[in-house]
Formats: sequence, structure tokens, C-alpha cells
Amino acid sequence: MTMTRNEVTELIVTQKLYKKVSWGELAEVIGLSKEWTTAALLGQMTLTAEQAEKIGAVLDLPEDAIIQLQVVPYKGSLPTAVPTDPLIYRFYELISVYGTTFKELIHEEFGDGIMSAIDFNMDLKREPNENGDRVQILLSGKFLPYKTY
Repeated sequence: MTMTRNEVTELIVTQKLYKKVSWGELAEVIGLSKEWTTAALLGQMTLTAEQAEKIGAVLDLPEDAIIQLQVVPYKGSLPTAVPTDPLIYRFYELISVYGTTFKELIHEEFGDGIMSAIDFNMDLKREPNENGDRVQILLSGKFLPYKTY
């Protein structure tokens, strides 16, 4: 029986807990960042055959799951238009409040264009703070100017 990509994601999350490995440890297995690897294992990126086999070995995944990890996914597949998960909703709220500010400042600095989510890096880490630790997320995307023709 062929597994769906959602079933593979659920299995990965379960096996990660069962095997007591972190996303960072799984990233080390394939030699990539914890941010990209986590996105890939949650169904948003495509692994090579070698990467999928390595992850499959660590998590004891069946062959169907290893194959599914190599299929180009349907990206950006949240279950609702407005996220209902409180943590994800805060990012929606952040874009709702600051999206126009990002747009204006990027256009002022770079001109008419967009920030790529394809040629992109992300770094997430804990920032110790005496008033309560903070989440620090650095997003870095290539600027892509609109062309005239």
C-alpha cells in the first residue's frame, strides 16, 4: 500500500519521538541546516535519494516513505487560509501588521521586486534574555527584481 505524503510526515514525527532524535540531529545525518531539513521532513522540500535513504535508516522508515521523500511536494499546504495554530497564527499576524512595512522598506532599498523563498536561508535560535528567552529568526532571501520587456 502506498503512503500519502501526509502519512509520511506523521510517521516521521512519531519515529523522531520514538527514536529520541532532534531535528538538528536529523539535519546532521544529511549535512544540511536544521531549518531546511525540518521543512523537508514536514513535507515542504524534496530530498535526494541518498538523503531519503539516510533519513529512512535513522528513523526506520518503510520504502514507501523513502520514495515519498523524493517526490516534489505541494508546498505551502496549511489546512486553512488563516492558520488556527497559535504559533503559526502569530506569523500570519506579523505579516498582516508588518507586511506593508517589509514591502515599502525592501522597495526603497532594492527597487521593484521580491525576496525569493527559493534562493533562501533561515536561522532560528534561542536568544537568552533576563525577561524571558526570545525567539530569533533570521530570514535571508535573494532579491529578484521585476524585469521589463
